[in-house]
Amino acid sequence: MRPGPELAGLRVALVHDWLTGMRGGEKVLEAMAELFPEAPIFTLIHRRGSVSSVLESHPIHTSFLQRWPLVARRYRGFLPFFPSAIEDFDLGEFDLVLSTSHCVAKGALPRPDAFHLCYCHTPMRYAWDQEHTYFPGRRGPVARLRNLALTALRAWDVASVPRVDHFAANSHFVARRITRYYGREASVLPPPVDVDFFTPTPEERERSVTVPEYAIMVSALNPYKRVDLAIDVCEAMGLELRIVGTGPEEKSLRQRAGGHTRFLGRVEGAELRDLYRDARLFLQPGLEDFGIASVEALASGTPVVALGSGGVVDIVEDENHGVLYNAPPGADEAASLRAAIDKALQIRFNYLKLVHRAQAFSHRRFASRLLECLTQRLGYPETPPDDSKAST
Repeated sequence: MRPGPELAGLRVALVHDWLTGMRGGEKVLEAMAELFPEAPIFTLIHRRGSVSSVLESHPIHTSFLQRWPLVARRYRGFLPFFPSAIEDFDLGEFDLVLSTSHCVAKGALPRPDAFHLCYCHTPMRYAWDQEHTYFPGRRGPVARLRNLALTALRAWDVASVPRVDHFAANSHFVARRITRYYGREASVLPPPVDVDFFTPTPEERERSVTVPEYAIMVSALNPYKRVDLAIDVCEAMGLELRIVGTGPEEKSLRQRAGGHTRFLGRVEGAELRDLYRDARLFLQPGLEDFGIASVEALASGTPVVALGSGGVVDIVEDENHGVLYNAPPGADEAASLRAAIDKALQIRFNYLKLVHRAQAFSHRRFASRLLECLTQRLGYPETPPDDSKAST
């Protein structure tokens, strides 16, 4: 799919927070880069070889932070400098700026008559509603300095909102967060998922409803992902849990785990697809803004057990594609998750329904929605998508 002639004639810049690995945000950027193959990418930091060949093929412009010692590995420690670094980019020659932002990319400075669409993965979690989760230590001079820095970051985050002409969100949950913190409405454009690659086994076998094999999590090992909760519940149930991903909590999670937990580290491609295919359940006990991994699991024919809040409610219909559970404040979270797992193990899910649901989040659907959003917001007549012509 390619943009119509109106969009194709625009000079386009892509802005992204940092390029240090291929996660959900980078996959959205990759889809945009495929739509606009001539567009340069502006990013705070680029670790060469860490992202896809599609992204590496574009001209990549980095900020002054790229030259600072240790920044490639410890970039999160330079957070107070991110606003000035993103503002330092000269975007004066571009008619259309597309930013994909979960940190400061939305604060880039386009020229006054350019159009800036920000695909907001989420307003900064650690600066807004999850500060206490990311930074539990609240005492001492270091904590006080950090709090001052976060207060300044929140002020800049709000002040930079008028630089965006229109927001797009990856879920209705994030759209509500954008309204709460930025006072703006957002179009909901679910991110692209490679549902052509993540598929069930060619001969989808019957799965036993009485003998579990293993549950899987595919997640960064960060506090809000609640990997600790999944470990505790699966260990208590005697259910094997395979964890794909790395992150700052890995050491403490390994110390917490018992004999039923396996840490697989970074897994990609066909190996990851096979892990999804063979799993009985995919677990998502944390509050997610969307949940690309849950769509990958569905596309592979594996049902999802998830906390019934956040972006997952845009994906999973309870008892059709998995089991959603509630854990209100003060509730026993472990008991709630265990009950949901028990319930899911007793349901014989129709894998065709799971796969069909995942198809709603294909690359083609994302591209079509994004181009439609751009043509409408820029005031161009809507161009029918390439596949709108019926065959005769």
